[in-house]
Amino acid sequence: MYEEVEAVLDEYVRPLLLSHGGEMEVLEITDGIVRFRLKGRCAGCPAADLTTEELIQTELVERVPGIRQAILVQDISQALLDQAKEILRQRHEG
Repeated sequence: MYEEVEAVLDEYVRPLLLSHGGEMEVLEITDGIVRFRLKGRCAGCPAADLTTEELIQTELVERVPGIRQAILVQDISQALLDQAKEILRQRHEG
């Protein structure tokens, strides 16, 4: 099933994401649910939920038998957290 999901993403989803400077990574596929992360300019985009529902989930559910849902996993890297803490620390000291 992973290969089918990747093929659909490569043909129908990734070209659109790339046109906006973004990309996506499939994290896992379990029980018909695809969990993924948006990358590049798409990461943290205010329209990410809409992109998930209207583009990614629609294409996967329609084109890959057994896929029921696509879930966007939003997490923040430790490097980004450390950078934010440093900015706040500097503002507090300065």
